[in-house]
This record gives sequence, structure tokens and C-alpha cells, in this order.
Amino acid sequence: MIATIAFYLFATLTIASALAVIFARNPVHSVLWLILSFFNAAGLMLLVGAEFIAMLVVIVYVGAVAVLFLFVVMMLDIDFASLRRGFTANLPFGIIIAFVLLAEIVVALFARQAGPAFANHQIAAAMQPNIVAIGQLLYSRYLFAFELAGLILLVAMIGAIVLTHRSRRDTRPQKVWKQIARRPEDAVRLSDPGVGEGMKL
Repeated sequence: MIATIAFYLFATLTIASALAVIFARNPVHSVLWLILSFFNAAGLMLLVGAEFIAMLVVIVYVGAVAVLFLFVVMMLDIDFASLRRGFTANLPFGIIIAFVLLAEIVVALFARQAGPAFANHQIAAAMQPNIVAIGQLLYSRYLFAFELAGLILLVAMIGAIVLTHRSRRDTRPQKVWKQIARRPEDAVRLSDPGVGEGMKL
């Protein structure tokens, strides 16, 4: 019973937070709603006994979202003064969200011990840990898909680097080789102009 209630709780909050990501006007709020969605998805993974995937969702995805949060703050023109003004107004709502997450963790722990959801019998104990089973599948049956995913991520990383370091015509880039090749006599010139003559460039 508690597993069924936990499933509907996590699923409802995952869908609601995903919709909030789409409809939130502030990009920072969208990222925070996305983090909440990831936590609830991790709770769903715990219910089906995939604790390794649940930890991956929390560590990898939430960690990546933190990096995304930094990129959003750096790239977008956000009024930090208005965000600070809204901090005290949204503090009660944030405390409520924190207590909801804490309650979900407690419910997930009890629901995991209660047995699988939507089933009247216990699942037989696994002969090997989840990490071992996932590793054997990744490097045997799904090796080609695993390598292809790594290649796609490599291409995306190279593309991001190329787009970031594109040449701009409105700036004067530093030419290091010219600075190194410059001689001291070309950099400094002593001149003693006469009275009323001025400097000649």
C-alpha cells in the first residue's frame, strides 16, 4: 500500500515539476524545478529497486544541472537585485519544498522495504548487484550503442568549444607571437624635442 502511494506521489510531482520547467518565466526558476523533477525521478527508480540508477540521476544529472545553472546566470541578463528582493518573499515556499523532499526520502525508504509496487509477491533476491549487471549489459549486448553515445557526446563537446572560440571582428585579439618577437628598441624610444617643436609620431 505504501509503495503504491509513494509511486503516485513521485509520479505526480515529477510531471508537475516538469510542467513548471516549461511554463516558468524565470530561467533560474526553471532550473530549480528541473532539479526537483530529477529528485522525484530518482525516487521512482528507488521504488523499482534500481538504486544505482537513482544515485546516478542525483549525482550526474543534478550535478550537470548545477553547471547549467551557472551557464544560465553567466549568459543571460538577469536582474540580481530583483532576485534578492524576491528571496524573502519566496522563503516560505522554499522551506515547504525542502520539507516535501525530506518527506519523499522518508517515504521512499519505507516503501522500498515494503516491497514492489503493484505486486502481491516479493521479488526474488538478485544473484548479483545492479552495478555488475549493468556493466555486463553495457559492455556486451549494448556495446555499440554505448560507444555511439560516447562519440555523440564527444562531437557535442567539440562543437561547443568551436562555437565558444569563434573569431569576432568587433574586438582586437591579442597576438602573442608579435609581443614575443618585439625588440626592446622597438618598444621604447627616447626623444628630446626642442622648445616649441613637440613630438613626432
